[in-house]
Amino acid sequence: MSAAEASGLLSRLALSFGVNEAALRLLLSIFAGYGVAYLYHKFIIQQSDKRVHHAYFAASGFLLCLFNFGFSAYHSFTAIATTYLLTRFLRSAPMPLKIINFTFHMTYLLVGYYYTESDEYDILWTMPHCVLVLRLIGYGFDVTDGLKKQEELSKEQKECAIAELPTAIELFAFAYFPGSFLIGPQFPYRRYKRFIDGEFGEHGGRLEASLKRMAIGVVYLTISQVGAIYFPDSYFVSDDYPKASFFWRLVYMGVWAKVIIYKYVACWLLTEGALINLGISYAGKKENGENDWSGCSNVNLMILETECTMQHYVHSFNINTNHWLGQYVYKRLKFLNNRTISYAAALGFLAVWHGFHSGYYMAFLNEYMTVTVEKQFASVWAKTNIDMYADIVSPPFVYPVLKYFMKKLYDLFFIGWCMTPFILLDYSRWMKAYSAIYYCVIVYVILWTIFYQTFKYYERAAKRRQHDSTFGRATTLSPTVDGKSDEKRD
Repeated sequence: MSAAEASGLLSRLALSFGVNEAALRLLLSIFAGYGVAYLYHKFIIQQSDKRVHHAYFAASGFLLCLFNFGFSAYHSFTAIATTYLLTRFLRSAPMPLKIINFTFHMTYLLVGYYYTESDEYDILWTMPHCVLVLRLIGYGFDVTDGLKKQEELSKEQKECAIAELPTAIELFAFAYFPGSFLIGPQFPYRRYKRFIDGEFGEHGGRLEASLKRMAIGVVYLTISQVGAIYFPDSYFVSDDYPKASFFWRLVYMGVWAKVIIYKYVACWLLTEGALINLGISYAGKKENGENDWSGCSNVNLMILETECTMQHYVHSFNINTNHWLGQYVYKRLKFLNNRTISYAAALGFLAVWHGFHSGYYMAFLNEYMTVTVEKQFASVWAKTNIDMYADIVSPPFVYPVLKYFMKKLYDLFFIGWCMTPFILLDYSRWMKAYSAIYYCVIVYVILWTIFYQTFKYYERAAKRRQHDSTFGRATTLSPTVDGKSDEKRD
């Protein structure tokens, strides 16, 4: 079959599934990770020459890149080769190495965005390249950390620091590692090196864990595809959305956002299954003695589905990217001595890394505001001790059930609000969606800020009165407060 015939077949197949050809190629590439894992354990793993392992992963990853992006695969090849040369020739100058490596990759990515971005999500070479950029920037930091003394490194840096420079084929294998090159997850070079060196070994339950993750991924993929039929993006820009009831508009926005999130979750679960099958996801033993395969997990389903705050989404969704951001951006800004500024800077970097669309910046501003308000709300709730009135509600189980229901309703509304600009991208589109719900979350944040500052003001005033009262009682009881010493007792 010729390339043209194969492309035609894929186009017809994509049309029958209701997706575009690029999306189908990506999905097939994700499932191809299971084939790569099978061939690795069948023919490669017993090879004593580690160069065979590296060549296998570099070649298979690059072929998947070619299958998806054709000639545009040269972008990733150029990026990897550049980092290899930079680490070879600038390793003795750690600061210039980090700056040049970081600047080159971010500039290359942003220029790519400039020439390729549209108002829709397009599966182009920039999609895996943004994943690769983080991998290579982190690699550069790890190389420079390898030059430092052990006592100068944090625990995370010790685990990731690279003391001996990898060869070119090792770096290409790490960068193109199938199952993570296209959509993540992120993991450091040291994990790849330990995997190749056999430190993770052969452990029972690998295949079962892999197939279980794949099956769950298929379920989430099915939900996302069916959900997209009933909750399409186009409804937001139609005349029907503003005419619906206010409550339904909020519910629709939340359910629609969850459907979109499930698409990401499905892809990460399918990818994780392939990585488990390879064996690189091994994370030691659980407390119950079972093997832990969560080393490359990019989503925590238990937290994602049962918890109720934006902070929980941060901890459970796109885990490895958030971990990368914390390790290589947030924690390396500790010299600012201000967690709020460091957190804002990290989110700003994440927005720039995604591209130029205003929706990205609004989405991460939403995250910052929502997480901040949640922390403030939790503080006020704890200080006012509202839960002590739970006994008023009868029967006893009603209060916790009602409380959880309200938290999940909050979760649905706020995830819809936060994700809308991230998904719709264009300012006019997400602003139209926001205007249809009267910018209610912005109004809430403003009103909450006024309330919280008032609450803090009266709290400080109460503490001052308590302090003055305590000091007054202390001075009344003091035998020397009036300036008279004990000598007058004679």
